[in-house]
Formats: sequence, C-alpha cells, structure tokens
Amino acid sequence: MLKRFVQLFFVVVGGMLGFLFVPDLIRILNIGNVPSQLTSAYAGAVIGALIFFLLTFWISDYIVGLIRWVEETLVKAPVAEVLFGTLGLIIGLIVAYFGSIQLNHVSIPVVSSVLPFFITFLLGYLGFQVGFKKREELGSLFSLNRAGKERKKEAEEEKKRNKYKILDTSVIIDGRIADICQTGFLEGPLIIPRFVLEELQHIADSSDVLKRNRGRRGLDILNRIQKELSIKVEIYEGDFEEVSEVDSKLVKLAQLLSGIVVTNDFNLNKVCELQNVLVLNINDLANAVKPVVLPGEELVVQVIKDGKEHNQGVGYLDDGTMIVVEEGRNYIGKTIDVLVTSVLQTSAGRMIFAKPKLLEKAL
Repeated sequence: MLKRFVQLFFVVVGGMLGFLFVPDLIRILNIGNVPSQLTSAYAGAVIGALIFFLLTFWISDYIVGLIRWVEETLVKAPVAEVLFGTLGLIIGLIVAYFGSIQLNHVSIPVVSSVLPFFITFLLGYLGFQVGFKKREELGSLFSLNRAGKERKKEAEEEKKRNKYKILDTSVIIDGRIADICQTGFLEGPLIIPRFVLEELQHIADSSDVLKRNRGRRGLDILNRIQKELSIKVEIYEGDFEEVSEVDSKLVKLAQLLSGIVVTNDFNLNKVCELQNVLVLNINDLANAVKPVVLPGEELVVQVIKDGKEHNQGVGYLDDGTMIVVEEGRNYIGKTIDVLVTSVLQTSAGRMIFAKPKLLEKAL
C-alpha cells in the first residue's frame, strides 16, 4: 500500500513538472520534426507523469525503505524528543514562511523562486535540531511553569488553612478549645477580639458567683492557650461601635478578615450560616467523635431525674449525652438496661431516646 502511494505521488509530481517545463524544454533544445501536439502543456504533463512513473520502479523501494526507517526511529524515540523536535520544526517553518513572503517581492527570478525553498528547508531543519537537542532545557522550563502553578495552588490552600479563627465568648468559657488546639486539630492564628475580652472581664466581675466563676475560667483558658500552646494568638483591638451585640460584632469581624468564627453557640452558628460566614461549632466536632448509637442497641444508664413528658426519665452517658427513657420515671435512682429507639442529633447536641429493656420483654 505504501509503495502504491509513493508511485502515485511521483506520477502527480511528474505530471506537474511536465505541465510546467516539458514544452519549454522542447523549444529550448530545438528538437525538429516534433508534432505540435507534443509541445502543448497537457502533453508535457502526460510525458512527465510517464517518466516519473518509470523512475518509481527503480527508486520506490529505496523511498519506502527510508519511510520505514523514519517510522521505526520515531516509534522508538522517547515522546519528549519527538514532541520538542516537532515543535522546533513547526516554529522553523513558521519563521521561514514569513521570510518567504518578503522574498516574493524581490524582482530577481532566482532569489524569488529558489531562495524561499532553501530557507524553508534550512530553518525547518534548524528548528527540528534545536527542539530535539534542547529538549531537556525546554522540558525543565515547562516543569518550572507547572511547579510554579502547583506552588501557587499550595499557597492558596495554605492561606485557606491559615484563615483567622475568631473565638467567641462561649467557646472560651467552655474550655474545650484549649484541648482542641493542643491536639493540633485547629490550625491558623487565633483572633481574640478586644470586645470579647471586655465581655469576659465583665462576666468575671459579676456579683453572681456562677457567672463570676465562668468568666474567670474563660480568662484562665486564654492564659493557657497563650502560654502553654504553640498556636499563634492575636488580639484584635478594633471595635464596631455602631453595633451593640457581641455576636453581631463577631460576624462583622469575620466578614472583614475573611475569617472563621469558632463557637459552641447554636444561635450564633445559625446567624453565621445565614450571612455566609464560615463557622466551626465545637459541639459539631464533639458530636462527630462520639460513638455512633443505632436504634435497637442496648445501653446501661442510670435514670437520675424526671423528663419533660409524662412518665419519662432522664439519664446521661459518660460523655454527657442525654438519654430520655420512656416509662423511666419509675426507675429514678436505678441503673437499668435500655433499648435505643431513636437518636436526635443537632448542632445543639445529641439526644437519645430509649425504653427499658424489661418493658420490652414484658411486651
């Protein structure tokens, strides 16, 4: 098939050359007794095609062998060599094309006809050689570009991870934030707004003993985070005087710094979500790491008080999860086996509903 294609190519080329040059060649050679039909361009095309067709019987095998050799060389060559060699060839041909356009305006026949062909061949060859031999440098250039994009992407991800974490009053008083920072689950600088510190100080100075203890606990937690932990802590001195509520100030500060509010306040959590402010709820984290309880599982619980509904009893697991025991009022003060009937889990916490196992057996 390839040999037939080569023969067809030679016939077409021979016909074109015969069409252009055979009549002039006959006139130049001044061959006598030549019929006028043979001096026409179409007759020249037939003569040229015939001559080149006869030549193919001699050189077609060599050309097919050359094509096969080029094909095997390209197949065995690494992809990078072929790619950059081809790229250099294309660039060389493009440069040669624009150079040939300028040479076409030259009135010297040899320059305008022969030189563009020579330049095209030369620049195409040089482009291929440069691309082939400089493949490693060009490859490193592309890899540097790719590495730069990867570094930029990593920097953006790092910036995203290192967003300011803005602590609210409730999460500081809660105290679990210090343990979370110590374990490394919370990254990035912590921001303590000045208005949160003032609220903590106001709570610590309260006449109510319970509130005073909570406020002092919050200040102790902040002192522990600053002195004992490696995480960076910054005090934000600004304020939003036009806003009176601390929660609203926290939301505005998060919007200003493109930060994340850290809280365990259910209502503040909802306000942040409504205003498209990122929020980390400590209760969500606590619920996520609690053991999964499925309906039908058995638990051992001590019923300690009445529930809100009739005949309900309330108990707690070791992690503080509330268990509402149906018909559990009669077991107050006792430790009983219960069967889980359903689980309710929200950002405010998790609640497990169960019924006594003894009641299940009686049924």
